[in-house]
Amino acid sequence: MRFYGTMATPLVRANTRSAVLFKTTQRIVTTRLSSTIVPKPKKEFGPSYNAKVVEEGWYEWWNTQGLFRASSADFQNSPKEKKPFTMITPPPNVTGSLHIGHALTFSVQDAIVRWKRMNGYDVQWIPGTDHAGIGTQSVVEKMIMKERGLSRHDLGRDAFVKEIWKWKEKYGNHILHQMRRMGASLDWKNEFFTMDNDRYEAVQNAFMQLFQDGLIYRDTRLVNWCCALETVISDIEVDYKNVNGRTLLNLPGRSTPVEFGVLHNFSYKVVNPDHGGIDELTVSTTRIETMLGDCAVAIHPQDERYKTLHGKSVYHPILKKEIPIVCDENLVDMEFGTGVVKITPAHDPNDYACARRHNLPIESIFDKLGKLNHNCGLPELVGHDRFEVREIVIEKLNQLGCYKGKDNNHVMRVAVCSRSGDVIEPLLQPQWYIKCSELAAISKKQVENGQMKIVPDLFVQDWYRWLDNIQDWCISRQLWWGHEIPAYQIKLSGDKTRDQGLDLWVVGSDKINAEKRAVELLQKRGYPKDTLFELTKARYPIQVMETGYDILFFWVARMAMLANHFAGNKVPFETIYLHAMVRDAQGRKMSKSLGNVIDPLHVIEGVSLQDMKENLLHTNLPEKEIGTSTRNLEKEYPNGIPPCGTDSLRFALVQYTQQSRQINLDISNVIQTSYFCNKLWNLFKFGLGRLEQQPNLDFDSRQILSSSQDLSLVNRYILSRMADTITKCQNGFESSRLFEATDALRRFVVEDVCDTYVEFSKSALSKSDLDEKEKNATLRILHACMDISLRLAHPFMPFVTEELWQHMRSSLPVLDTNTNSPSLMVETYPDTASFAKLHDEQVEDHFKVILSIIHASRSLRQGNQINVGKELPFTILCDDPQLLDQNGPLKLYINEIQNFVKASHITVLDANTNSLTLDQWTSKAIDDKLKILVPTREVLKAQLEIAAAKGTDLGTVIKNKNALLNKKLNKVKLDLEKLNIKMNKPGYGQAVPVAVKEKNNQRLIMLRLEQEMLQKDINSLELIKNENA
Repeated sequence: MRFYGTMATPLVRANTRSAVLFKTTQRIVTTRLSSTIVPKPKKEFGPSYNAKVVEEGWYEWWNTQGLFRASSADFQNSPKEKKPFTMITPPPNVTGSLHIGHALTFSVQDAIVRWKRMNGYDVQWIPGTDHAGIGTQSVVEKMIMKERGLSRHDLGRDAFVKEIWKWKEKYGNHILHQMRRMGASLDWKNEFFTMDNDRYEAVQNAFMQLFQDGLIYRDTRLVNWCCALETVISDIEVDYKNVNGRTLLNLPGRSTPVEFGVLHNFSYKVVNPDHGGIDELTVSTTRIETMLGDCAVAIHPQDERYKTLHGKSVYHPILKKEIPIVCDENLVDMEFGTGVVKITPAHDPNDYACARRHNLPIESIFDKLGKLNHNCGLPELVGHDRFEVREIVIEKLNQLGCYKGKDNNHVMRVAVCSRSGDVIEPLLQPQWYIKCSELAAISKKQVENGQMKIVPDLFVQDWYRWLDNIQDWCISRQLWWGHEIPAYQIKLSGDKTRDQGLDLWVVGSDKINAEKRAVELLQKRGYPKDTLFELTKARYPIQVMETGYDILFFWVARMAMLANHFAGNKVPFETIYLHAMVRDAQGRKMSKSLGNVIDPLHVIEGVSLQDMKENLLHTNLPEKEIGTSTRNLEKEYPNGIPPCGTDSLRFALVQYTQQSRQINLDISNVIQTSYFCNKLWNLFKFGLGRLEQQPNLDFDSRQILSSSQDLSLVNRYILSRMADTITKCQNGFESSRLFEATDALRRFVVEDVCDTYVEFSKSALSKSDLDEKEKNATLRILHACMDISLRLAHPFMPFVTEELWQHMRSSLPVLDTNTNSPSLMVETYPDTASFAKLHDEQVEDHFKVILSIIHASRSLRQGNQINVGKELPFTILCDDPQLLDQNGPLKLYINEIQNFVKASHITVLDANTNSLTLDQWTSKAIDDKLKILVPTREVLKAQLEIAAAKGTDLGTVIKNKNALLNKKLNKVKLDLEKLNIKMNKPGYGQAVPVAVKEKNNQRLIMLRLEQEMLQKDINSLELIKNENA
């Protein structure tokens, strides 16, 4: 919650005791969004995945159907209690459009709320935008200057504020469009803008309550002042430019650049120096113009060079006055320069602290525009710009013989306003502050005792460190755009002596209320403590506050402190969930000046390089930075960005969240994710074609829970993988590790369903003699795989999953009898407890063994150019007692293995009891304990049949086979040599991670086995060649 002060307007209060109340004014405008009922999209099932076609129409239909405010519990046959789940969007600033970092926020948050909605929660995800007072005012003023050559002062306040509202309507609405395009299922009826009537009233009430509770006060302190914007700015709005030696910087509003990186030296004469002692002190400064505000010079109390100067003074050469020499061990470094420091307390934070320690006078020599005021002591310079007087001061010092030269190679950091680009001027200004120490202690304790949780927990110490070192919070700004401060200053015109020097303020929601409080203040000189409003509502606290970790302190912590105060120290958030910062593929911070800021719509819809470059021309970037940005765009996106779709972007961004501090976003990863969407689409293309052949079959994913017995191994395997995936997805959400859910989901869909189960079911369903019961079981499980995949994927990829779910319902009308839900969004999410009994690790282990045998058999066939349809006699040679056990996979599923590998017959041999000579066998090693064998004679026989069909003789077949085997053997030998060299390097055992060493050891074993098998195949081939010579 932020407050912004604006320029004061006097309001005269009529009373017997004459006084004036000074108040700020601000016009408020609000907008409302309207919605129109739209029909449910109806589309043909396309031959391939097309994101643009798939995503069209669904968002508008969801919204007008009220599904963003609905829950899966609303559509269950038996009533279910709905627990509330509330989350707000960190409101984006209306200073432009959303970037890819915002897209990450909405991807994570929408996944969470969709998951909660499918789990039966009463979800309210509240959208909003931030008026961003200083940022918006700065951007709009730059735009008007660029387009019309006018400043806000040229326009006047009312006209300028109207221009800002136009900007807000344009870019605020564009931001809302981007939110919708991202698929964010927000509660639009509760949309807010931080300058709407409700928020305006809340800000006013909050300020008045905090003021009456003694937490808000007014004080004159040194602040970060932006002369271009004429306002104080916060520390996080200050950027720093590193300067290595003399550098000319272009600053706003100046026709000539300003010099930085130069250290000027000048001297102060000592007043009444000791005979033969030091008669002058030389100081160094990069801002020699500020010497007009010097009130002292400082030395270190332990510096032996200056012991005789303790208690003495120096003579200011230009102002013609004495200023003291003070001893300050905190400010002065004896080893740096001359060990003497000039003190300008009104324009340097370190000097300010020194002046407070020594009770030195603190007078600002610059006004709010950065021009010299009367305190500079030289009437002829009053009204001159701070940087323009630099040469004048140097010239005067030269004339007085006090200028000692300069160093053009000084390294320094220049503080610059991030909004205007102007150099920050430390300035003494009265501002409003909130006392933070007690508020911070409460928020820290809530995390310590577990009332409020921060994930990932690596940010907990950051939370403690910041709250332990918190400073009072400056909440006022001097702006034309923003919330006005509801405070009135009392100016007495009667008895002026009674309250001489007393700064009297009252707060009030309007002038009448403020006048009443002014009377009370003047009578009692105290502040009444009444509760004016209650902040706690039905939706308090928020269950999850999700945002980037960079605003943990400046936004989340401050909200926590204030919300605690207004809600009786009740925690505002149960969980604070933080994600990493998005950077480009090179790890650079995304910046308009670098040309690497990515608009999410460009990734979703695609954009050409030419359009990206033209967009730069419509920004407020200087021409020089536009050139730099253009070159970076040409390097990063030579072919533009292809259309990837919302689902692909969301899924890829969530997968990136395994990186807790920095995400180096590579667009190619988003493109790869679109292939996953295509994989899902093809699954349904295959599956619906099979399921439609049995449209009246009872397809219900819940039925498989009670009918999982007497199923084939492959069916039990895929159900076990399904149960495990459901558990991992639920756990991923519950532990705020969403990337674990996306990883499990992708593996299940791609590896388990598409690459394995589809292939097995395709083979099974194509058999004319397949048992009817087994066929129906396979179809039901295929449907369950499709259905569960959609439910698990929906929180991450809402559009493609909704499209496929609706297609499946229209293709299989029987599904309407199993659900009342109009949309996948309000279907139930698979729960771990119900599916847990399907998980069987032994079944998975057994099937993986069989799968490895199948893959090995296919590899053997492929390596010898024998098609899968040709039956071969296989022998399995095993050295693993567990696999050979009566309850092991080789004995239990020998018939399935024979069928899967297309074996004319199959034999299992124990390697420990069978001294098999492998010279006459063609083999494929699965690992060091398991091999599959086919007699080499049978392999050659099969190859001869193929050769005969093509007219090739036996000698050519043997020659070609021998060449191929030797080529493979040579490659294996070379790989072995390279691996041995790597593993025998000095320090290998200490420097290489354990996981890498284990991987290398396994690879070494497999390469040695492959070398052995290839050599035996070559030997067998030589025997056959000799027999047929």
